[in-house]
Amino acid sequence: MAQLEGYYFSAALSCTFLVSCLLFSAFSRALREPYMDEIFHLPQAQRYCEGHFSLSQWDPMITTLPGLYLLSVGVVKPASWIFGLSEHVVCSIGMLRFVNLLFSVGNFYLLYLLFRKVQPRHKAGSSIQRILSTLTLAVFPTLYFFNFLYYTEAGSMFFTLFAYLMCLYGNHKTSALLGFCGFMFRQTNIVWAVFCAGNIIAQKLTEAWKTELHKKKEERLPPIKGPFSEFRKILQFLLAYSMSFKNLSMLFLLTWPYILLMSLFCVFVAVNGGIVVGDRSSHEACLHFPQLFYFCSFTLFFSFPHLLSPSKIKAFFCLAWKRRIQFFVITLVSVFLVWKFTYAHKYLLADNRHYTFYVWKRVFQRYEIVKYLLVPVYIFAGWSITDSLKSKSIFWNLMFFVCLFTVTVPQKLLEFRYFILPYVIYRLNIPLPPISRLVCELSCYAVVNFLTFYIFLNKTFQWPNSQDIQRFMW
Repeated sequence: MAQLEGYYFSAALSCTFLVSCLLFSAFSRALREPYMDEIFHLPQAQRYCEGHFSLSQWDPMITTLPGLYLLSVGVVKPASWIFGLSEHVVCSIGMLRFVNLLFSVGNFYLLYLLFRKVQPRHKAGSSIQRILSTLTLAVFPTLYFFNFLYYTEAGSMFFTLFAYLMCLYGNHKTSALLGFCGFMFRQTNIVWAVFCAGNIIAQKLTEAWKTELHKKKEERLPPIKGPFSEFRKILQFLLAYSMSFKNLSMLFLLTWPYILLMSLFCVFVAVNGGIVVGDRSSHEACLHFPQLFYFCSFTLFFSFPHLLSPSKIKAFFCLAWKRRIQFFVITLVSVFLVWKFTYAHKYLLADNRHYTFYVWKRVFQRYEIVKYLLVPVYIFAGWSITDSLKSKSIFWNLMFFVCLFTVTVPQKLLEFRYFILPYVIYRLNIPLPPISRLVCELSCYAVVNFLTFYIFLNKTFQWPNSQDIQRFMW
């Protein structure tokens, strides 16, 4: 079976890479000039190719650190020395975009290794389930699309997944170093380095919690009753655990590489005067709580074979009726957050090349009441996501949702790219679905990708007073 799994994996990776190469060729023929954010990224990478690394050569419109450009130079420069290619060729638009296609191969392999680690063979899943899950996430539409443009998504995903894998194997120094590489691609990736540290803490807390429950069972102590009793028990446990110097010193010794990385991040923020490197006026942090609701809706949409079913809906309504007071309070709080903390970024309102422009214009802007009517959908999506993670410990869930909150809520701009990493982390950690659901999910992704690429390559348009060709994209 292990040998067959190797054959299946090789076939899936080879076929995916072949299809990606064909699509890359179509992209290269259609887009001979930089498009969208590439107008900033590509010239900056080409300046690095020419050896111009000074700050005076930095484009102030770029908001991320130069990880993508430095790595690109590290890949394409040796190619010029080995194959004798001219600098004009190795630093061309096509070669620089091809770097992301190489990252996509690495991401495929990392996803497979993560599924093998997170979903062990003795617990769940056949070889087919793991490979189908890997293939499905590798062609996840919002991630897969950016493999063909010179954006930071593919490299950001690669180093974050690699750091997570090393963390799961206990190589925390390597994990922190890879987390630093991910941070160099996108500053918000520091949150996923913290998530890796949170994995260790969650594991130790779970072990201590099980010991505590076992002790209480033996002592036959009366259980705490009343509303939120479970929450109060966990809070009391966390307070008692954190008051122990022995526990804190143990956690410090386990997580010090991540603590060092966080310290470096704090120094960077202090010296830089903020997280954003370049254009800060368009990337101001705020408390955009509905971003959590948008992420839940996004996850429900792309994971509907696992999260949406008649039995799930029935279970949700039964629970909502049983705990109607709690759900009523959650609904009121959600409506308040939508009312007071909904923001529309100027890019969202003005740039009609992105799908989010049409989602906002045709759903949220058409009728003011729509954003409130969607609150029950948000609550169902949030409950369904939480329910699908019930196989994970409560402390793991706490760490994940804190990181999700940190990485989404401060973003004023609604953009699906910001949801890619948290979605992939979530999808990796739910139990392996049955093959029928995986096939359904993969088929839907294939259809979405086909439509996305077809529209991008063929349904072009022009703005008034501009000769440039515009295209629809994520």
